[in-house]
Amino acid sequence: MSDEEKRPRELTGRKVLLIFVLGFGLIIGVNLFMAFQAVRTFPGLEVSSSYADSQDFDIRREAQEALGWTAEVEVDMEEGILTLHLLEADGSPALPAELVALLTRPTSRVDDQELELTRERGALTAPVDIAPGRWRLRLTGTARDGTDYRHNITFTIRE
Repeated sequence: MSDEEKRPRELTGRKVLLIFVLGFGLIIGVNLFMAFQAVRTFPGLEVSSSYADSQDFDIRREAQEALGWTAEVEVDMEEGILTLHLLEADGSPALPAELVALLTRPTSRVDDQELELTRERGALTAPVDIAPGRWRLRLTGTARDGTDYRHNITFTIRE
């Protein structure tokens, strides 16, 4: 063996710079990828002004709780039907003056669907295009006495 083969490779300034640039380049690349993914999948703001919304939150919450409504969701995957059981405190079907139902994924707007609810045997049903995973049903409306109603139901569809 010659002397050149036995000697360890020399760590030059150029090699150190290359290691430094590649290491930080990888870190910055991963951070940029994660930041772009977070911004791309962010579904948007819940409210335009948290402060303004908080000023009468307790009043609205108490009025809505006084309604005594409960809401439960069932999904028939084979039929593609979502059933919403919206009930009064006494167990009878609640009859809101107005109700809008939006089916969303918690992290993306791609699969959002505004549902066309129809009353069927005391429940509200709607056709849905739904896949396994996490979903949120956002209910907004008004009771017959004028009370605002807002309710989010998060559920998971399993395969």
